[in-house]
Amino acid sequence: MNPCISANQHIRALRGGAQSHLLRAADGNCYVTKFQNNPQHIRVLANEMFATRLGLQLGLNMPQVEVIEVSDWVIEHSPELRLQLAGSQVACKNGKQLGSLYVGQHSPGLTFDYLPNEMLKNIRNLADFARVLVLDKWTCNSDGRQAVFCRESLRSRQYTATFIDQGYCFNASEWTFPDYPLRGVYASNCVYEGVTGWDRFEPALTRAEEMDSESIWRCSVNIPEEWYEGDRDGLERLVEELSKRRVSIRKQISDFRRSSRNPFPLWRETAVRLADPAQEASARARC
Repeated sequence: MNPCISANQHIRALRGGAQSHLLRAADGNCYVTKFQNNPQHIRVLANEMFATRLGLQLGLNMPQVEVIEVSDWVIEHSPELRLQLAGSQVACKNGKQLGSLYVGQHSPGLTFDYLPNEMLKNIRNLADFARVLVLDKWTCNSDGRQAVFCRESLRSRQYTATFIDQGYCFNASEWTFPDYPLRGVYASNCVYEGVTGWDRFEPALTRAEEMDSESIWRCSVNIPEEWYEGDRDGLERLVEELSKRRVSIRKQISDFRRSSRNPFPLWRETAVRLADPAQEASARARC
């Protein structure tokens, strides 16, 4: 079992619905920390860890996630380590929390959570927005796709996108999959304008479609049981459903492609001749 990383310093509160806090840990790194008693739901911690691990397996640029232990001492000596719940301030819960490695901690002032459209086109890994759509459709992310943008120096004009906040995958606390075309997509269409066909989703698409149940299950290993309320059967059903949903990822992306957003204006339909007629029929069914 992976050991916890101990938090030793509160830095500041962060924006967002989960009311995360930035903490420094014993390993010297800073972590965006979501607490068990956050106002969204305790399961967003489990979702964040599970979905991020899946995303990393797909080759997506996501921050490492860790279990971070927050002691009573840290909470007692950090008066700002509080949450706003039902109009009242309450102390953040002690124990095992979800920590995501803070993006841009070594380049302060050069990380942003929003870029205008004209700057989005200068992102070094712009093509990854299509690839992360594979994860968001597979896991039924019920939130819009979130990203932060970091550049290495003031001289650099290019940013790198890192995909964050997977807490609402699996339909947040519900662990269900009500699919809708505009769920889990980025707010601006300009990140999708270069998509011309299925090859733009690779290698993430093939990796997801070929990931077996055992590999999916490994991404859920060592998630603290309290984060999913001890519902082991529910976690097993979630893994089973993800395994079944691999074959529907292309359909979910196709539904988004045909939506009112018209996200892929340069899409080209290409006929691929397959040697096996059964394979050809299967390919048509997936498109």
